Amino acid sequence: QVQLVESGGGLVQAGGSLRISCAASGRTFSSVTMAWFRQTPGKERVFVGFISWSGGRTYYADSVKGRFTISRDNTNNLMYLQMNSLKPEDTALYYCAADPTGAGYSGEYRYWGRGTQVTVSS
Repeated sequence: QVQLVESGGGLVQAGGSLRISCAASGRTFSSVTMAWFRQTPGKERVFVGFISWSGGRTYYADSVKGRFTISRDNTNNLMYLQMNSLKPEDTALYYCAADPTGAGYSGEYRYWGRGTQVTVSS
């Protein structure tokens, strides 16, 4: 059974940093692109960034570019999202995804986690 499990979310003050993780199990994800998305209540899930299978290529939404960094550890089937200079508008439920069926920023992924909540206080 394929599983993606996010962890590390929490409450942080504006300007602070947080790193969240995504642990994959049930198959090897070292050969597929993985991504982060986020969602706030009443709104659609939106793209945050993706990382290629090797980690050699990353791509970010304009809203997080320069503040967020995605990395991965293929040996241990882990992906990370390092979030710096956090803003209240970054508050959301953050999801990891793996194995896109479309463009990496499109939201078309085969596997999804259940999310971890990140709350940024002003």
